[in-house]
Amino acid sequence: MTDNLLQPQENGNSTSDIRHQISKDNLNTEVISHSPIIKFFAHLFSYIFHPLWIPVYVCYFLAFIHPDYFTGFGIKQKSWIIIRVAYSMGFFPLITVLLLRALKIIDSIFLKTQKDRIIPYIACGIFYFWSYLVFKNQIEIPLIVTSFVFGVFLASSGALIANIFYKISMHAIGMGGVLGIFVIILYNNTMLMTGPLSIALLITGMVCTSRMIVSDHQLKEINAGIILGIISQLIAALMIL
Repeated sequence: MTDNLLQPQENGNSTSDIRHQISKDNLNTEVISHSPIIKFFAHLFSYIFHPLWIPVYVCYFLAFIHPDYFTGFGIKQKSWIIIRVAYSMGFFPLITVLLLRALKIIDSIFLKTQKDRIIPYIACGIFYFWSYLVFKNQIEIPLIVTSFVFGVFLASSGALIANIFYKISMHAIGMGGVLGIFVIILYNNTMLMTGPLSIALLITGMVCTSRMIVSDHQLKEINAGIILGIISQLIAALMIL
């Protein structure tokens, strides 16, 4: 008799627990789901500010926006330097990834796993170090460019090591590099950097938020990427500038 009296109460508690769990699951689903428009812009920011294009953007800023570093250079000379950065630090790594995918050495050109990122990191490190040596041996190239390129090499090397433990965000590393080089310019007091640094911070926030939306990165992987990008640029500046 006692068991019969207790049985409905136990069933009631079980039903309540199930309803509570369903409610929690629905709440979590609402938190992580995003509208197609938000996902579209998240993908757009991820493509526009892909780490392969970051060196091109930074060198364009140094050559055409900063008033001092490329003083005495003509438009053709500035453009040629940017083209060299584009093919050595953007085009060659991209071709490497496409070839790896064509040969089925990696599963996706988006490098979704740590395994897929090993060879591209090594290849990028080679291309970046080669670019550094080329600019280093050309004394007419401003040291800030050489320092930035060497910082990119240090960041890619650090990313290769970090990839052993977790999938650090490459986008965050790229944006961290932008913040790092802008802080260096600010410290050298060669240009008023309030506007550019504010824009860089805004873009960094948008890009990192986009990666949280359309990729499986965790917050610690995003933060680690930003820190690595900044520290790499600071170390390079201390060694070269």
